[in-house]
Amino acid sequence: MYEASARICGATLAAAEAVWNGETTRAVNVAGGLHHAMAARAAGFCVFNDPAVAIARLLDRGAQRVAYVDIDVHHGDGVQTAFYNDPRVLTISLHETPLALFPYATGFPDEIGGAGAEGTAVNVALPPGTGDAGWLRAFHAVVPSIVRAYAPEVLFTQCGADTHRLDPLADLRLSVDGQRAAYLELRALADEICDGRWIATGGGGYALVEVVPRAWTHLLAVATGDALDPDTPTPPAWRKLAADRCPGTEIPATMTDGVTPADERWAPGTTPDPVDKAILATRKAVFPLHGLDPHDGRD
Repeated sequence: MYEASARICGATLAAAEAVWNGETTRAVNVAGGLHHAMAARAAGFCVFNDPAVAIARLLDRGAQRVAYVDIDVHHGDGVQTAFYNDPRVLTISLHETPLALFPYATGFPDEIGGAGAEGTAVNVALPPGTGDAGWLRAFHAVVPSIVRAYAPEVLFTQCGADTHRLDPLADLRLSVDGQRAAYLELRALADEICDGRWIATGGGGYALVEVVPRAWTHLLAVATGDALDPDTPTPPAWRKLAADRCPGTEIPATMTDGVTPADERWAPGTTPDPVDKAILATRKAVFPLHGLDPHDGRD
């Protein structure tokens, strides 16, 4: 366990250093994203917190502003804790509300950063059952505005696949297509704000046949070249392997769940549903700290 965890951490370190040194513009470690581990203990299936270690290395190398965006279904508590008092790191986490899901104690909108770092911790706690449209609405209502205001040199993302509706450990309702849309938005932000510098990791994901291979294949395609057409067939050799290893499991034939994610945008003054209430709670907590109007509907 120690050696495997250390290798995962080392791979994320190598990815971060390659991007910071200019060897590449983007780098991905799908084995990484172990965002729950704390400095002195393992937590939540995570032994070493590779995002925190890699971000610390970026700071040691001279980075002044790093933005960490966590789209795993669970709150990125270990990374937030590591940099809660450090204004050089912005942590943004979109996750299922801790009232319903691990880690339970953290991830609420009033967690905004410690003294001298107010506004650099951002938490969007979404209600169970949130699907593509609501999740993407929350993303657009919070992430682009905060990241632009912060103006990071590097974007670091944790792209857990456990937001999917088939994931057995959580209760968000995204599709693979919605997850793909999120990766495209993150790449666009890196291109716009960070001169393309983007380090991505995997994270959670427990629908090991139905979701994870497709989600992270989309992530790799978005990060390394052209996004895959959602109608692309899954490889026959992989379908056979999955059927042999997981008999009785429905094996996806294509890279899509057959949906087109709605491009809804948050607007102030509308009758709020639970997702909109979560959005507004986060915007009220942190937008003024970045000189932003929490009631302005532009992203």
